[in-house]
Amino acid sequence: MDAGIASEENIQWLQDHGYKYIVVSRKRHMEFDEERCVAVKERENDTVRAMRVERKNGAVDLYCHSQRKEEKEEAMQQRFSSRLEAELQHLAEGLHLPYRLKSAKKVCEKIGRLRQKYSRASRYYDITTQTDEAGEKATAIHYKRITPKSDDPHAHPGVYCLRSNQVQWDEQQLWSTYTMLTDLEAVFRSLKSELGMRPVYHQKTHRVEGHIFITLLAYNLVHQIRCRLKEQGIHDSWDKIRATMSTQVRITTSLRGERGEQIHVRKSCRPSADQQILLRALGLEWLPGRMEKTVVTP
Repeated sequence: MDAGIASEENIQWLQDHGYKYIVVSRKRHMEFDEERCVAVKERENDTVRAMRVERKNGAVDLYCHSQRKEEKEEAMQQRFSSRLEAELQHLAEGLHLPYRLKSAKKVCEKIGRLRQKYSRASRYYDITTQTDEAGEKATAIHYKRITPKSDDPHAHPGVYCLRSNQVQWDEQQLWSTYTMLTDLEAVFRSLKSELGMRPVYHQKTHRVEGHIFITLLAYNLVHQIRCRLKEQGIHDSWDKIRATMSTQVRITTSLRGERGEQIHVRKSCRPSADQQILLRALGLEWLPGRMEKTVVTP
């Protein structure tokens, strides 16, 4: 289960009924020790390391650090910080310009709204406001970035925690099993978009069940395709497979004959080199569907 339904109540229900589970923990405090971690995935620019922590209730926490996730979070943090500083600078410059915000109360309210808008970045900023002797007008705004404390729940970018009662599994098996959910979600996201399976407009139970059944049939087909490709050493995601095969289409060419008849010729275009690799691995024909010729006489 993902974090959306991995509440303490639901996890307790699983334990009471004897189920095994792997979930994303909702705990805010993250910890990570480089010396205690092991590598569970090693690829260029995409390394994942995990640290195992035994819990007193017979469960296990697996703190995972993803290099790609860290880069993504740091890029988001930098983007929000840049926007926050730009708006603070704009507010500070306006204190000495006509028709701009100058009231100390209004300036503080504006800073509060900025802190709320950029909450991800503002927690690492110390913002102060100077006022005149009467305390009615703001004269200056100062801000500086502060270093997060070690106990800050966001002090470890790229770290997330998995929780499980499969205590006999090692770090590699726990992590690789959970990532199956990520792969499953990616496929369903693609199916829902391309097959129009989202949103669900049905209101009757049997129609909703039919909607879900078609989605599961589609995923079964996707799973079979990817398993056959993996047997041939091809580990592409479903999105990449779709993008590769998207340019091989059926084309209809229309032309007029010597006697004025309309001729329509429909055939499949020749696959590219990348498409040929996939088709060969799946044992499929390069030119699916026969050529069809239709003549319409005047």
